[in-house]
Amino acid sequence: MHFVDAKGILTGNGGWCGMNIYRGCTHGCIYCDSRSKCYQFTHPFEDIEVKQNAPELLDKALKSKRKKCMIGTGAMADPYMHCEEELGITRKCLEIIRDNEFGIAIQTKSDRILRDLELLDEINRNAKCVVQMTLTTYDDDLCAILEPKVCNTKRRIEVLQKMQERGIPTIVWLTPILPFINDTEENITAIMNECIRVGVKGVIDFGMGLTLREGDREYYYAALDKYFPGMKERYIKRYGNAYELQSPNAKELTRLFRRICKENGIMSTPDECFKYMQEMPDKYSQMSIFDL
Repeated sequence: MHFVDAKGILTGNGGWCGMNIYRGCTHGCIYCDSRSKCYQFTHPFEDIEVKQNAPELLDKALKSKRKKCMIGTGAMADPYMHCEEELGITRKCLEIIRDNEFGIAIQTKSDRILRDLELLDEINRNAKCVVQMTLTTYDDDLCAILEPKVCNTKRRIEVLQKMQERGIPTIVWLTPILPFINDTEENITAIMNECIRVGVKGVIDFGMGLTLREGDREYYYAALDKYFPGMKERYIKRYGNAYELQSPNAKELTRLFRRICKENGIMSTPDECFKYMQEMPDKYSQMSIFDL
């Protein structure tokens, strides 16, 4: 890893701001879109760029805001990578969010988030906290191939259950669904049954497929060659260089997914889930006289 002083830490305005403390990732997920060349990495993806001044920047930014809002983090780089154990920068930022009574919507695949459970609980009681976990396959052997350097699905479900026990709302990302690999009714049903059991608030699905572009595609195809011989050729024959690769079973899986969500009162569209995550509690909804 290497350290930089960032010029800013928050993006966006109004009721939602994004934050990325790190750039790159060490979880090794074979399908990771963040590897794509469009993100213009100037260093190896596993050489994590650490925004060492993130807590100071965040504190200054939040103190200057006239209206409380939700802070989203984890979309581009997991805030609980291996280096967070040593650095604790995510924790410092959470403390600042708590102290300033802002909300947090935090996305991860790691059980390291449990280290900060008490802190997340405080934020949720003072404002709002939403924990998001990605679940792609119920098969732990397959999970070890797709997401080799992070905790398995069963452990992530345990994390979701711990959040439920504290009353912290959760959102699951059921994505990506990889054609010919994890795109089965058995897989979707098994994951959704666990989402029901642990009281997940919503599940995000982007059409039962994955996206590939330059940089990401090459890494994914190399993994297919290693773990699924002949699969790359099957992909190329069916999809060519397409950006969106929808499962051949997408329609059936989507119907199954939406039916399960509807029957169990689970939000099932990205719009619903994002709207929920971006909304602050009612006590913050009234405009200050300074915002008029």
